[in-house]
Amino acid sequence: MQQFLEAIILGIVQGLTEFLPISSSAHLRIVGEFLPSAEDPGATFTAITQIGTELAVLVYFWSRIMKIIGAWAKSLTGRVPQGDPDARMGWIVIIGTIPIGLLGFLFQDVIRDTFRNLWLVATVLIVFGIILGMADALGARVRTEKDLTFGHGLTLGFAQALALVPGVSRSGATTTAGLALGYTRPAAAEVAFLLAVPAVFGSGLYELLQAIREPGESPFSLGETAIATVVSFGVGLAVIAYLMRYLKRGSFLPFVIYRVVLGIVLFILLGTG
Repeated sequence: MQQFLEAIILGIVQGLTEFLPISSSAHLRIVGEFLPSAEDPGATFTAITQIGTELAVLVYFWSRIMKIIGAWAKSLTGRVPQGDPDARMGWIVIIGTIPIGLLGFLFQDVIRDTFRNLWLVATVLIVFGIILGMADALGARVRTEKDLTFGHGLTLGFAQALALVPGVSRSGATTTAGLALGYTRPAAAEVAFLLAVPAVFGSGLYELLQAIREPGESPFSLGETAIATVVSFGVGLAVIAYLMRYLKRGSFLPFVIYRVVLGIVLFILLGTG
């Protein structure tokens, strides 16, 4: 029963933090230390529960995603011009997924072990929080999705790949790059969500297959992980709706402050044992 409760708590944490630029993997890593079992939930649990939050993206942006897929497919046969914004977005998502796919595959062992060090997590929370604050304050915020180019897509893809380090934040890194390139807050956030879909599903399904083959790799059973994934879906859907409304009028400053404060607190806790 304790493991099920912990899985539910971690599912809530995953849903709350996946789309906010504060790093869900860092929060799962930190919260895991405060639960009764006091252990790292692990990269496998993290990747699988992210499937739940990405399903929330599919639900929230369903019509948009279907429009992109339809236009992209038609562009292959010439029924839609290659320059069509939706067709171009399809190609940008593909191009932007390549960096995280390659780096994630090549550095699996480092991601599972070295990158999950809490000292590194604390450092990254602060550093990338400050970078996000600078991009939000100094970005022109005039470009929309229609202004996306393949070059920008590749840049956003490399930014997304930084999220392989817990503490960076997938949405935070991609959104930061979008803001630095001059995109509006809602546009930068929406592109970040769309770009994450194939990467997260790919890593999540890969880890799910690994968990089935080697069930001892994660501290949680497949049943417990499934419950956490369902919980993360419901919470994540609510968070997406909130964030997209908030970004029409609000800035990223509250998230920047939160990241810096959390990083400092984590340093203090680690330093005092």
